[in-house]
Amino acid sequence: MVAPIAFAVLLLIALLFFTGIGLLYLLLMGWIHYIPLALSAMIILYVWIVMMIFHFFNTQQRKRLFGIIAGVVLLGAAVWPIMHIYKESISTVDAEVEVRDYEPFTIGQESKLAVLDEVATLELKDDLPRIDGATALYPLYAAFVQAVYPSKEYNPYDSEVMVNTTPIAYENLFSGEVDIIFAAGPSDAQMKEAEQLGLELKLTPIGREAFVFFVNQKNPIDNLELKQIQDIYAGKITNWKEVGGKNESIRAFQRPADSGSQTGLERLMGNIPIMDAPKENVPEGMGGIISEVSKYRNYKNAMGYTFRYYSTEMVGNDEIKLLAIDGVKPTKETIRTDDYPIASEFYVITAGTENPNTEKFIEWMVSPQGQELVEKVGYVTVKKP
Repeated sequence: MVAPIAFAVLLLIALLFFTGIGLLYLLLMGWIHYIPLALSAMIILYVWIVMMIFHFFNTQQRKRLFGIIAGVVLLGAAVWPIMHIYKESISTVDAEVEVRDYEPFTIGQESKLAVLDEVATLELKDDLPRIDGATALYPLYAAFVQAVYPSKEYNPYDSEVMVNTTPIAYENLFSGEVDIIFAAGPSDAQMKEAEQLGLELKLTPIGREAFVFFVNQKNPIDNLELKQIQDIYAGKITNWKEVGGKNESIRAFQRPADSGSQTGLERLMGNIPIMDAPKENVPEGMGGIISEVSKYRNYKNAMGYTFRYYSTEMVGNDEIKLLAIDGVKPTKETIRTDDYPIASEFYVITAGTENPNTEKFIEWMVSPQGQELVEKVGYVTVKKP
């Protein structure tokens, strides 16, 4: 009897060791959804081996009972990972964009950058303004760089020309890490931070773009009134049937604070309070969990927002459709004519840089050549005064 007990103890120690390694790996990879299933499987395996050692399964009834209990435990433990896999399978507009497709002066691969038909009237050789900006505007300012900067590699994450999303771009501008950023106008919080730091932001409009709302391609709704959108994001309209759609709740997603898209929504809402954004728990390394604004997922009752160029040209998701607003679709022509009701300017922004070439570069962006690239990339040029 002593030998089986000793073996069972040694087996427990071995399983605990290997289970610990497995759990550590899951934690480091951020796969915490699979931890209950892994633990359950290890426990069931240990119990089964121990029962085999002590000849517990000497009747079919006991084998059947153990099988039922083990199946129920594993099924229960699998609920969380199954739900996670299902959620991750739902498409999102936040798909990773391959920014290196737009990297200036790429060699040996097909570039997506727009180019001028002639040599640029401005050529910078040194004292290059350091740049950062929104992902959606990277194809534009990368085209500017290819036209004006010296030919060399510009790593989009560590060079004079970076793309770190709107919130980080503003942080880099405020800290003096960069001279110029390309982005939508600052949020109220970003304006306040600039004032507290004693910085004066200079916003130079270089193009126009449409702020768009989108839904699942199968949603019968094709148009919403501006007031209806405001009521949805204020939490007053909660079901699609209230705006002529199916009897389904509206899952209205939002974007992280201080992002260009969230600032766009805040501008649209004005003084109307925005309802709380949907949140989700996101795993971090070593088992940590943070709560952050949920990414848009293309559920049949979902609704989200972004900018036209990003959704149609950079991501190109054919599982969503852009809504007309007040009967007007978001196109380059309706942006140009001001018929689309929520078109706005985007900017090149500085905060008191001392770089001697910054102003020259900005002046070139609003020149005919710079504006030609704005059009070629897929945006709309700024209106002439």
